[in-house]
Amino acid sequence: MTRTKSFKASFFGVLGSLALATSAFAFPANMATEGPTNPPVGHYEFCRTAPDECRSNPSKAAPLALTRESWKTILEVNYDVNERITPMTDKEIYGVEEHWAYPETVGDCEDYVLLKRRELMQAGIAPGNLLITVVLQPNGDGHAVLTVRTDRGDFILDNMRSKVLIWSDTEYTYLKRQSVENAGRWVKLEDGRAVAVGSVQTQ
Repeated sequence: MTRTKSFKASFFGVLGSLALATSAFAFPANMATEGPTNPPVGHYEFCRTAPDECRSNPSKAAPLALTRESWKTILEVNYDVNERITPMTDKEIYGVEEHWAYPETVGDCEDYVLLKRRELMQAGIAPGNLLITVVLQPNGDGHAVLTVRTDRGDFILDNMRSKVLIWSDTEYTYLKRQSVENAGRWVKLEDGRAVAVGSVQTQ
């Protein structure tokens, strides 16, 4: 086994053991939703060019059963996409402020999310359990992550880290995400950790 493969196997094994051993969380394991809201402008434009990716899901899937095998797949996709894609802004790549697209070698946070979602769907995870999510960073900047909805909680795949965390263990304020029932529709999120987010602009 090569040194790289050995490192990755150890990395995935340790994280997998930690996550699957977790039995309780300080906050609800799954995020609460508050009803429909508008999609991000970038996703709306993406759906206009790729309508097949923004349709009703075949059925309301039960949350993904988080086995060691499915956890390993989640970790590998998050790690591999983060390693393959170099972060760049839409302004640097396309000359515009916002453009969602599948990346080949470079991309911004939304592009990482699109690619991870596609690869996890190809691995057999239902689209209703792979939800693009908009958050606020502690400095107030917007950011996109991928939520994987499981029977052990909502886990976050992030281009800023290779470690996959339960949503409540991240530093973000959660604003909205795709609907479980329809990939083209979005719902508001209720982040019980936030003290005062009523004045935050979510559009």
